[in-house]
Amino acid sequence: MAVRWDIFCTVVDNYGDIGVTWRLARQLVAEHRCAVRLWVDDLRAFERLCPEIDVTLSEQWQQGVQVRHWPGEWVPTEAADVVIAAFACQLPSAYMDAMAERQTTPLWMNLDYLSAEDWVIGCHGLPSVKYKHVQKYFFFPGFQAGTGGLLREAGLLERRRQFQQDAGAQRIFLQELGVERAPDTCLISLFAYENAGVASWFDAMASDTQAFHVLVPEGRVLGDVERWLGIDGLKVGALHRRGALTVQVLPFVRQDQYDQLLWCCDFNAVRGEDSFVRAQWAGRPLLWHIYQQEEDVHLEKLEAFLRLYTQGLSQAAQKAISGLWRAWNAGQDMAEHWKATREQQQELAEHAQAWCLEQASRADLAAALVKFYGNWI
Repeated sequence: MAVRWDIFCTVVDNYGDIGVTWRLARQLVAEHRCAVRLWVDDLRAFERLCPEIDVTLSEQWQQGVQVRHWPGEWVPTEAADVVIAAFACQLPSAYMDAMAERQTTPLWMNLDYLSAEDWVIGCHGLPSVKYKHVQKYFFFPGFQAGTGGLLREAGLLERRRQFQQDAGAQRIFLQELGVERAPDTCLISLFAYENAGVASWFDAMASDTQAFHVLVPEGRVLGDVERWLGIDGLKVGALHRRGALTVQVLPFVRQDQYDQLLWCCDFNAVRGEDSFVRAQWAGRPLLWHIYQQEEDVHLEKLEAFLRLYTQGLSQAAQKAISGLWRAWNAGQDMAEHWKATREQQQELAEHAQAWCLEQASRADLAAALVKFYGNWI
């Protein structure tokens, strides 16, 4: 009998929460032969990642995963063998009772947010609260030994390598999105939250001698792009040039296509958690727009990652990329930091590849979860 897993996702940040849980659910089914129910409270957000989703259904199957809409009124359901509360979401009280009523107690885990902070290693795998006799455990994704690792499907890096070595495949993929890449042009993807730093960054690229082509999938940063261009209501397919910079609006694409977009680009600006991890697997230099939290707690997480990520870089490269990330996340002027980053582009490109391989040397998140369950029983 396949081990039954229930994964609960409350959509908070549009796509990050569901992006992570959808990837995880599919991988558990495809690679570990688990029976997975993915409970989602917002099917509209899910639909953007998986267009086949029927938002009117309370239950459906997608890519081997049973997708259940998590409505306000709970329907009595038997608890699974493994229960994951993604990002500390609160489970329905009736479901918690169902966990406690099982003859065999389920493994209950809180799959937490990704962080490079030192304390994560010490807390990973520790017991948390109890509900009746059901013990909850912390499970932390992470970048170091002693954490749960990162989501990475089998063969991902080999598929990426083949794609990045195939200029024809890249050209066909970009053309399907309406993108024509000119020779000797630096291709950049931009997926971010609202950010006042867009104007200074675009100004710097527009006035450069190097040609840049920035691809902007539909999202929250489009308002800042519109203000810089002086245009209202940018639509998919819009293409504008100013100086050395070409800006093009792309449709919001499904996850496998987004991976390929990242693989095509020379530099990727990403946001949140899911796209942040996928940009690291792309093996290209990146810029992370971290999700803003109260009292600037997110900046501590940003600094923790920078301390880890920049190890092994020269002082100049370390200063350049760290300065760029800090300015971006503070909405400050990007011009000098971008110039410094461009001057260190070769070292930063080599470092991105090395970092990717280092992270891939560890167990992936899905495998770590399955192993944790195996050890627990």
